Amino acid sequence: MVISDLTEADCEALSRAFRGTHLERPASQIARHLGACAAGARLALVARGPDGAVGYGTLDWESDHPPFRDAGIPEIRDLNVAPHARRQGIASRLLDAFEERARERAPSVGIGFGLYRDYGAAQRLYVARGYVPDGNGAYCGTEPLRAGERVIVDDELVLFLVKELV
Repeated sequence: MVISDLTEADCEALSRAFRGTHLERPASQIARHLGACAAGARLALVARGPDGAVGYGTLDWESDHPPFRDAGIPEIRDLNVAPHARRQGIASRLLDAFEERARERAPSVGIGFGLYRDYGAAQRLYVARGYVPDGNGAYCGTEPLRAGERVIVDDELVLFLVKELV
C-alpha cells in the first residue's frame, strides 16, 4: 500500500472504487480537492494498492469547525476506504500520514464523525488511536447543539475529536 498526494488520475479511479456504494462520488467531486490543495488550503492523500486507488482523505489546514479554526487545529476530513478494501489498515495508514504532516504545523489535529451506526468503525478507530472529544458537544453542521434541541440524525450531526501530536 502506497500513500501519496492525490492526483487528477486518482479521481476517476476513486470514483470507480466507490461506485455502487453509499459513498459514491463523481470524479469531479473528488477532483475539487485538488483546487484547494493547489491554493495551499488542503492536503489530499490517496491510498493505492496493487489494484489501484482504494482510499483517500483530506486535511484542511483551516477547519470549518469553529473551535478548531479558532485554536488553529487542522482537521482531517472525508476519510474513506472502499468497502472491498476495508479491515486492511488502510484508514490507519492514511491517518498516520495526515498526523505526520499535521505535526509539521500544529501540536494537535482534529477529526469529526457522524453519530449513527454507519460511522461505528470510524468511531472505534479514532478512539483507539488516541482521539478524544474536543469538549464542545455535538454539532449540526457548524452549529453547536443545545439542550432540548431536536435534530435530524444524518451526516450533519457530528462529534469532533482532537489528538495531541506529541
